[in-house]
Amino acid sequence: MSYLFSILMGILQGVTEFLPVSSSGHLTLFQYFFGQDPESTDMLFTILLHFGTLISVCVYYWRDVLGMIREFFLGLAAIFSRKGTTGRPPEARRLVLMVIVATLPLFAVLLVKGWLDAAFSNVTFVSLALIATGFILFFSDRMAKGHKNARTATMKDALIVGCVQAVATLPGLSRAGTTISAGMMVGFDRTFAVRFSFLMSLPAVLGANILEVVDAAASASFDLSLLPMYVVGVVVAGVVGYLAIRLVNMLAQKGKFGKFAYYCWAVGAISLVAGTIVPMFSK
Repeated sequence: MSYLFSILMGILQGVTEFLPVSSSGHLTLFQYFFGQDPESTDMLFTILLHFGTLISVCVYYWRDVLGMIREFFLGLAAIFSRKGTTGRPPEARRLVLMVIVATLPLFAVLLVKGWLDAAFSNVTFVSLALIATGFILFFSDRMAKGHKNARTATMKDALIVGCVQAVATLPGLSRAGTTISAGMMVGFDRTFAVRFSFLMSLPAVLGANILEVVDAAASASFDLSLLPMYVVGVVVAGVVGYLAIRLVNMLAQKGKFGKFAYYCWAVGAISLVAGTIVPMFSK
């Protein structure tokens, strides 16, 4: 690994995490065609890059994040209080409940974590998943505009979007693209679909970071000499990610997600062909 590689990976993560084109797919393909064997992918570095974009979500939606943290503890206090709660809960508390419900399907992913990690090294699988992402995006702009927001969306809506997020852990499927599309499908307002998609990513990415760091510590595979390069990649991913969130919100409001379908189809098809040809000439 070099600083140039770390910076490029950070830029790639920051752009593709929020634009609906699959960050995991692009990171896998970039490492493969950059000359690094996907079998030797540094999963810790990949997860830490996601941590960088998690920070950018917290900064961009800091009011929501602080409000949700506050309402989480107030909600717990209300549960154990004799007075309980009356009336409709505040919007931030409903968001907390929706994010919790949407996160539940991710526990099923833990059962196939080994298989999922192996899929990251399969260039053919990633390429086909990118093509599938293209079809999801193509039809997303053709959905009727919804009007549900944090006050009117149901827990069933949150669960459906959460199930889609669990499926989107497959490399090559865009988490942002599929969950935002799922939100539109259940009737979310376009702006809220983007907002909820990014907020619900926080516990998922944080959990993945914790699991990967624990695995690295348990296997004693963490190389301290790579720490400065890790930090550079994380910072770059965070800065670029913040700018990408602003762009996604603008595109969602204008209904321009479908434009990325052609990009996903092109990248998926090119990488599928290149992934077949390159090994032939390397023998």
